[in-house]
Amino acid sequence: MKSESGILLRQLGQDSRGIKVERFTGNMLDNPRGFSTPHRHEYYSCFLLDKGRVDILVDFKEIIIKSNTLILSYPGQVNQVVASTTVSGWFLSFDSKLVEEAVRNTLEQSLSEVITLALNPKEVSWFKQIIGLMLDLGDVEHEVTYNDQVQHSLLIAFISQATLTYQRREHNYMIQYSSRNISITKEFRQQLRRRYKSLKKPSEYADLLNLSVSYLNDTVKEVTGFPLSYFIQQEIIREAQRLLYYSELSVKEIAISLGYQDFKYFNRFFRKATDTTPGTFRKNSSQLKDV
Repeated sequence: MKSESGILLRQLGQDSRGIKVERFTGNMLDNPRGFSTPHRHEYYSCFLLDKGRVDILVDFKEIIIKSNTLILSYPGQVNQVVASTTVSGWFLSFDSKLVEEAVRNTLEQSLSEVITLALNPKEVSWFKQIIGLMLDLGDVEHEVTYNDQVQHSLLIAFISQATLTYQRREHNYMIQYSSRNISITKEFRQQLRRRYKSLKKPSEYADLLNLSVSYLNDTVKEVTGFPLSYFIQQEIIREAQRLLYYSELSVKEIAISLGYQDFKYFNRFFRKATDTTPGTFRKNSSQLKDV
């Protein structure tokens, strides 16, 4: 179905009860589900690749997924498969409300736009076992309520372990910074992902976190190398580019949807960030799609 933004939106469906597990084999470009069509998810989406290779675009960033890799993308991101060999793997989709708040916060505060985990043999075996059990539940004729409870428990185990594995990988990079600075940076990123359409100024995020603007800016810049304004700009521009490329909304409608009533100001903002106007970006993008 189309979302209000005009981009194809994939939902879990009423019969999924917030969790959907699927086994996949074949070439993803040939699948009738249309993986090659740009689309958003309204849910978290995991793909555990057992064999093969898939190249996907997530918000214009190409990600190569090889065998024994687990990838997790966020609600609202635009996904598109651009290349695929014959692959085998599992899809796990779930409503964020089914995940404990601490785990959900960790995912939302991630400094990565997409979580990609190259797994060792022991990790692969563990994740395959859990997702296989979740898949098997659909073939067992027990009481539905019982199945839901067991599947939910397995989902919590799967996502918690994925989060823990990601944190271990991240720790090797973050060890050089204080835990407080990392915590502040992650909380800023979480609030930005949630509020970028309504809050546009660094001072508004500083107020939200009860910190001074200079302290928050210095902290985020120390950990990431970029100031607050950069991340605010990138979050807005990323969504603007999604809508310009994938939807048929007018530039004025896109500006309003992003919280800009002043259409001319939005044009200047976009041009300053990308060195091109929204209209030119859309025109050039359209030409690329036709190639």
